[in-house]
Parts: sequence; structure tokens; C-alpha cells
Amino acid sequence: MAKKKLRVTLMKSPYGTGRRHMATVKGLGLRRRHHTVELDDTPAVRGMINTVSYMLKLEEV
Repeated sequence: MAKKKLRVTLMKSPYGTGRRHMATVKGLGLRRRHHTVELDDTPAVRGMINTVSYMLKLEEV
């Protein structure tokens, strides 16, 4: 059984949002606006996405 993947795109700049949100974006592996990464669908990743959801676009792969 294959693990579910999530495609996460950074739509808004994290500058001006605070250290914790900037660190969360960096922890997700996102480097700049419109950068996209594919991540495993785990509770830890879902929690990080939930924290900065206002900056992201999320797709299930």
C-alpha cells in the first residue's frame, strides 16, 4: 500500500509573519513563493500545514 502524498505550494511570502511561521515554512522545505514540494501525508506534516495554511495551496496526489 503506497503512502499518500501531498503537493504543497507556497503562495504568500512568510516575511512579516513571525519567527515560528517562517520556521514552519522552512521545515516544510519551501524556499520561495510558488515553490512546490511533495510530502508524505503524516500527522506531523498535517499539523505544520495547518499552522501556516493561509500561505499555502494544498493538493492531494
